[in-house]
Amino acid sequence: MGGRATTMASMPKLLIVHHTPSPSMQTMLEAVLAGARDEAIEGVEVVMRPALAATAIDVLAADGYLLGTPANIGYMSGL
Repeated sequence: MGGRATTMASMPKLLIVHHTPSPSMQTMLEAVLAGARDEAIEGVEVVMRPALAATAIDVLAADGYLLGTPANIGYMSGL
């Protein structure tokens, strides 16, 4: 088994890292957050960070990751 051991004191953590330079990307982020924070999903802490604010500590503390970025000429944003 990999990953962190889950105890009663610590719940699984989902890290959402996003780069939302446009209104459409912001709308997508809001939809993702609504789904991740749905009341039917219990026992998961959702942490959101802008791409330039996410740290190695955030990544190491998370159990799952969701990365959101626009494409520029077919490539992911550098942020």
